[in-house]
Amino acid sequence: MVLVLNGVLQDDCPMDTTSLFMQHPVYRDYAQQLLSIPTKSVGAVGLLYVGQREMAAAAPHDKNINIIGTDDATTCIIVVVRHSGSGAVALAHFDGTGVDEAVCTMVARVQELALGYPEGRIELQLIGGYRDPQSYGEEVFYNIMQSFHKHHLEIDLTQACVGELNTILRGDLNYPIIYGVGVNIKTGEIFPATFPERGPDRELRDARNFMGAQTVLDIYDASLGLLRIGPFNYDPLRGADLWLSQTDDFLLQHLSTSPEVEPPHFTHHMRATIKFIQENQFPAITVFRDNRPRYYRRDETTGFWTLILD
Repeated sequence: MVLVLNGVLQDDCPMDTTSLFMQHPVYRDYAQQLLSIPTKSVGAVGLLYVGQREMAAAAPHDKNINIIGTDDATTCIIVVVRHSGSGAVALAHFDGTGVDEAVCTMVARVQELALGYPEGRIELQLIGGYRDPQSYGEEVFYNIMQSFHKHHLEIDLTQACVGELNTILRGDLNYPIIYGVGVNIKTGEIFPATFPERGPDRELRDARNFMGAQTVLDIYDASLGLLRIGPFNYDPLRGADLWLSQTDDFLLQHLSTSPEVEPPHFTHHMRATIKFIQENQFPAITVFRDNRPRYYRRDETTGFWTLILD
């Protein structure tokens, strides 16, 4: 019994978003505060972009990062864990896969970064998971809440802009209101956001996901200040040509959990990912030489992530 809801330690974990909001209506107010903030378009300089099935953690004094963020969350849920004493923050983009392990890693990373700082609470914020027809978002919410509830530390839920609170009706279809958020690691401010630049190695990282990775990838080494991708491998994709020959609508219907509400770039990104997989059927050989990660350092002049070459 380690989840703290509205300041009260819980014996039981809410089974769904409806139960949470009925028992603790204050989360409606918290969500409304977030929804009232204008959406910002965040550029690449000072950004650490986290993709689906990825996570990253950093401390406020990190000179390489100003914003950690992610977007394109429809049925996925964005999870932010923050230590109130140090300001250390971890962000993840969960689709239901690898949640248990990733929750433990997120909390551990934040605790490591908080060492030597004033004591504080572990705060949890959830954003995303709109009310979709198949209730995929509810499944992801339940998985996340159960994972945090099982954790041995007290974890204080301070934001739950999920389910009905992140849903708007357009015509006869539900749509997400917020698709993405950024976190200012210097101030802890969280805000709705879009990210035109999502590098580096976007297709490689999406390929890992497309091919069914079962874990959440931790993409940042805070001790070295380096973005770290891999190493990982996947089996060759059969029928890549066949996938690429299909219409956008076919890809949308077969590759999305929420085809009606995906952003316009969804099929373009899918095609780029499939093309990458087709050209890199064995990334352990063609991408990760000698089974080493791809490390990126923030260029002090341009502010962009640049690959560290051997």
